[in-house]
Amino acid sequence: MNRVEKQGLVDELSSKIKGAKVLYYTDFTGLNVKGMTELRRRLRKAEVEYVVIKNTLAVRAVNESGLVGTRLRGPTGMVIGQDPIVAAKVLTDFAKEFEQKPELKGGLLEGRAIDTAQVKRLATMPPREQMLAQLGAGLQSPLAGFVGALSGLLYTFVGALSALHTQRETPGQG
Repeated sequence: MNRVEKQGLVDELSSKIKGAKVLYYTDFTGLNVKGMTELRRRLRKAEVEYVVIKNTLAVRAVNESGLVGTRLRGPTGMVIGQDPIVAAKVLTDFAKEFEQKPELKGGLLEGRAIDTAQVKRLATMPPREQMLAQLGAGLQSPLAGFVGALSGLLYTFVGALSALHTQRETPGQG
């Protein structure tokens, strides 16, 4: 690959990284072609891209995207995506099935460096939709109690008005 081709590859990768929220580094050593194909298929299904590129070019692409790349050693595959939780789940679930391959090296989340333990913690989080549903349920509970209390006050007030009206309509009382 000549210098112009390498720069074109770096520019393309750099633009992908700029538009991504998450970038994970993996070591795919020991993963056969069938396993690599399956990993790419699962990541693609989750709308995440998996790129294998020389470390020097990968670091250049990360640095050109405005982020600070870490020094990479050994074979490296880059996971580039928008949803950090989904990407982390796919990687960790796949690694459980395939003898801890690919091995996580860490990555960048919205421009900040994260380590392997943080990626694994992200993988244990519930999906965004579920967290939003839990938040909505948490907000709904106090509101429902408030509406119930107002309802009770309204019924009490209506009952008092009704009793007052009945009392005033009845001759000889009041």
